[in-house]
Amino acid sequence: MYRLALRMLFGDHGKYLMLICGLTFASLLMIQQSGVFCGLMSWTFASIENMRAPIWVTDAKLDQVNDNKPLRDTDALRVRSVDGVAWSAPLFQSNLQARQIDGTFKQIQLVGIDATTFAGAPTVMLEGNIEDLRLPNTVIVDDFGRDRLAEGLPLRDGEKKSRVRLGDIFELNDHEARVVGICKSVRSFMGAPYVFTTYDRALQYAPPQRKMMSFVLAAPVAGQDPAEVARRIERETGLKAFTEPEFKKSTIWWYVKNTGIPVSFGTTVVLGIIVGMAIAGQTFYTFVLENLKHLGALKAMGTSNLKLCGMLMLQSLSVGVIGFGLGALLTSGFAYVSMIKQQPPFYLPWQVPLGVFVIVLFICMFAALLGIIKVARLDPAIVFRA
Repeated sequence: MYRLALRMLFGDHGKYLMLICGLTFASLLMIQQSGVFCGLMSWTFASIENMRAPIWVTDAKLDQVNDNKPLRDTDALRVRSVDGVAWSAPLFQSNLQARQIDGTFKQIQLVGIDATTFAGAPTVMLEGNIEDLRLPNTVIVDDFGRDRLAEGLPLRDGEKKSRVRLGDIFELNDHEARVVGICKSVRSFMGAPYVFTTYDRALQYAPPQRKMMSFVLAAPVAGQDPAEVARRIERETGLKAFTEPEFKKSTIWWYVKNTGIPVSFGTTVVLGIIVGMAIAGQTFYTFVLENLKHLGALKAMGTSNLKLCGMLMLQSLSVGVIGFGLGALLTSGFAYVSMIKQQPPFYLPWQVPLGVFVIVLFICMFAALLGIIKVARLDPAIVFRA
């Protein structure tokens, strides 16, 4: 009987393709938009990913890593004096304008790290050596900045587009900045490339103000829980201390609560659900209406309502699985293009396709329910009517 149900479904090519297209489009819309949303949210805490530290100490009123409420220079020493802290180091972060060799200006995100410990330094170097930052007037740019800051530079042998090379020079606040390294980094939510230098040199590059230090990076003594040490830092210094996961979560929630990003993407996902339910429900109900005589014949031959409902459920879930698979396949193609072009951001945790699959199954069950109600009320005598 169930094989017959599938033959009935696949035999009606028009309805079958309409169901597949509707569920494929709905799956694509939900997975793709959710992936872009997650990718965009992952950019919000890019600084935490690029400057790894077990504990981040900030101003007491700060909630996210892209904000800047400067601390006093002595705060790094206060954090270091807390019991359970193995080390602490200052960190500077600010947006500046870089003047290129052709006179144009580009926005950058300047990061100043401690020259002694290199706490917060990039972990993956593509070219150059991190120790070269100790040389005068030196910086390290990320892989995005290698292309973004290269406008106006001449092409080198074999290059299809200009790129920043080791030894190239640009200006920050009328100070020379010589590139001694290229690093791998996560793209910033603000869209500016990261430029790393030492903390003291960053203070020279940046416009002066009374307080300059952006964060204090710290680590617990071996064996101590970072969350426990962070709470101790808060009690003894009056500052706010986050573990790395806590700071990521706080940053994400700040953007969720204070921007329209979740509403924009959430609306698109909801539209995907509505479109899927409308197309699948209407098409499947029409399919059932056109096959009422066949279903009535089966019912007249003694097939139970339960088995007929099972046949409808099998038909609905079959197109749901196929539609979801095609939608996921198209999304993977979009993700591949995004990875090559590095935009729009795309990140797809396993919970997203699983959740979308559950939603698609719900849509299919809704569509099947419309047919089940009709079949349950079906009079077998319909087969004997003209």
